[in-house]
Amino acid sequence: MSGVLIVTGASTGIGAATARVGGERGYDVCVNYRSRTAEAEAVVAHIEKSGGKAIAVKGDVGNEDDVLAMFETVDRELGPVTALVNNAGFVPGRATADEVSAADVKVTMDTKVMGSILCSREALKRMMPKHGGEGGAIVNVTSPASNHGAPGYWIHYAASNGAADTFTIGLSKEVATEKVRVNAVRPGFVITNFNVNANWLDRTEKYVAQNPEVRDGKPEEIADTILWLLSDEASYVSGAIVDVTGGFSGMINPKD
Repeated sequence: MSGVLIVTGASTGIGAATARVGGERGYDVCVNYRSRTAEAEAVVAHIEKSGGKAIAVKGDVGNEDDVLAMFETVDRELGPVTALVNNAGFVPGRATADEVSAADVKVTMDTKVMGSILCSREALKRMMPKHGGEGGAIVNVTSPASNHGAPGYWIHYAASNGAADTFTIGLSKEVATEKVRVNAVRPGFVITNFNVNANWLDRTEKYVAQNPEVRDGKPEEIADTILWLLSDEASYVSGAIVDVTGGFSGMINPKD
């Protein structure tokens, strides 16, 4: 693989794994992060140690000025983006529909929905032949919550991922003749800072017991799927939403 890869929310977890694996496979990588500077720099150091090139760029993907600045930095230091992974997401507090705060709804939607749309817009300006690009690929990281709705604790989070899934399908069709492929990956339960911040680790044993493979997923397993979708090996795959869940298709009752 070669080209320029931007991974949002890449300081830890699935984003960090995707950036590391991408760097190991030949991409020049932009490691985007919002606040975890040390962790982002550690990802960059890993890529450089493996012989790759990477930069860490701080920015909130829900903020248009930050997104514009990030892409300008990548243009200047790495070159035009050829692969984008919209991974950034926000862990909202658990709340039912009659309890959820406007602030939690806003930051959840800004990060997953606004962020994915703004970053894709800027990537397309560099990928599409009509803008002078040579094509590219985009992968949106969403969640199985868009299927089951996460009732009782995270319906606002589920709604943001449902919007991202719909965006994936629509965008894939809109840019199909512009040499740009768009897909989504929906990871199952993976132990990352995302789940730690969501106080979700107390359900690990219950999830593992219900999973057909009787285990949780690893960030690198999700990263491998993402990198495959970005690669030429997936050249006839677009508009797909790929569940990487070990076969688990349900949800854990929040009252358990």
